[in-house]
Amino acid sequence: MLHLITRKRKLSVEAEKELKQLKQENQRLLRALEEVSILNEIAIAISSTLSLDRILDLVVQKSLKHMKAEQGAVLLLDEKKEEKPFQTMIRGWDTTTDTLPFRLDTQLTGWMLKNRQPLRINDLKKDERFHLADPETIPIRSLLCTPLMLKGRMIGLVTLFNKKSEEEFSSEDQRLISIIAAQSAQIIENARLLKEEQELIKMQEEMRLAFEIQTNLLPENPPAIEGYDIFGKSIPAKEVGGDYFDFIPDREAQLVFCLGDVSGKGMGAALLMANLQATIRGQSQLDLSIPECLENANRLLFRNTSPEKFATLFYGWLDYRNHELRYCNAGHNLPILMTENKDFRLLREGGIILGCMEAVSFEEQKLPIRTGDILLIYSDGITEALDDQDQEFGEARLVELLKENIGKSAVEMIDTIIDGVTRFSRDAPQTDDMTLMIIKRTG
Repeated sequence: MLHLITRKRKLSVEAEKELKQLKQENQRLLRALEEVSILNEIAIAISSTLSLDRILDLVVQKSLKHMKAEQGAVLLLDEKKEEKPFQTMIRGWDTTTDTLPFRLDTQLTGWMLKNRQPLRINDLKKDERFHLADPETIPIRSLLCTPLMLKGRMIGLVTLFNKKSEEEFSSEDQRLISIIAAQSAQIIENARLLKEEQELIKMQEEMRLAFEIQTNLLPENPPAIEGYDIFGKSIPAKEVGGDYFDFIPDREAQLVFCLGDVSGKGMGAALLMANLQATIRGQSQLDLSIPECLENANRLLFRNTSPEKFATLFYGWLDYRNHELRYCNAGHNLPILMTENKDFRLLREGGIILGCMEAVSFEEQKLPIRTGDILLIYSDGITEALDDQDQEFGEARLVELLKENIGKSAVEMIDTIIDGVTRFSRDAPQTDDMTLMIIKRTG
């Protein structure tokens, strides 16, 4: 009898043991099934969109739901930004809580940058790896952080904050969030690259439109004046630039012309250039002398731009009936006036650059224009072009090039000068806008 009782007890213990093992196995299978379900759910959701923000939001929301955390965030790494390399792209939290969004301390992000492995903390205040300045004010009790790794390179972080229950983040939570990060990294990177490409295409289209607008601001055709051959050309170093030239018909038998160079390059310089062009056009239509016109333009430019913005300008006024030139050089490269026998002078008179001081006076100079005379006006992109030895093209080469081609038409001379500068630079990338204008009296 005792033997039978002992045997039954032994069978009961073994049965309980087997039942416990079955329960554990069942729980393991249920966790595995849940993990597969989570990953499948994320994969299906992600595959239905190409939006980076939507993909990141899905990763955060699914992780919050299945890890039962209060808040979560995805941060992407930008290695170009040394001081603050991580940028929070998506932040999510449980709407049933009233807590403010949490932020990772620089110590934590620094640790992740150095170690590049999952980080699980269930009592942040007592964790000896981090020394928080005022731990009582930090609402983070626990966190689970894992890197987004792609081909051995970290591209970001997925972080969860605070379990909603009294439970701690477990090793199973860490394993699951690591799997999610591993599965998501390539898709996130692809979406990020696609977003960058779309932004680049958009920016290129905006620059194309800006170039088109700026081109339309320049004279479409040079003025056709009997006895004169006139031409102008501008080649921006980038899509848009800060150089410009203009021909403005004034009164009968009179032509205003100018060539300017605004400080800086790119879109900012182009906008300031358009402003300067509109200002000069407006002032030239008033019954003002050349000094008055430039004094007003200088005052407007000074008041409406930041101190580091300025412009150089050569302003000319041609009376082609009496063949007389009046001009003012506001800090611009010295134009070359060359006679038929190749003597030349540089036109210096005028004043300082526009926009650097509010109250500035300018002077006007008057010269006769004789048959065969050539007036060449240019921007510093011509004379300051560099060769592979960092030598400038220079004013002397420009004068010689003009002498050698004095018999050509205005357009031919301009094309020859640009070709000469390009050959001198040995096809090095153009670093500054190149603008030229030639006014040649032919009869």
